[in-house]
Amino acid sequence: MRPLEVLKYLFDIVEACKMLEQFTAGKVFGDYQADPMLRAAVERQFEIVGEALNQATRLDPSIVNQISETRRIIAFRNRLIHAYASVADEVVWGVLETKLSVLRQEVEDLLAEV
Repeated sequence: MRPLEVLKYLFDIVEACKMLEQFTAGKVFGDYQADPMLRAAVERQFEIVGEALNQATRLDPSIVNQISETRRIIAFRNRLIHAYASVADEVVWGVLETKLSVLRQEVEDLLAEV
């Protein structure tokens, strides 16, 4: 059984994924580029995802092998935080379109094991 704190971080990841899906539902890349509030909201949720995953893997290193691209997700968070000026909108939108659903499913599967 995973520690309660790890489960909380996993729950936070799922909630951030849901918000990302909600914020971008019905939107296209042009909408994302044109709306600074949407961009800020999306980046914030990705920051939460990366930080929660980072904390969860510190408490339970086995998660690294159960969530695809864990290190890349954490690195993406670090880039959003520390190198925000070099983050391309195309990259963020690409992650939304190609990686988010896989991450959410993997984390939901981990939570379902409880």
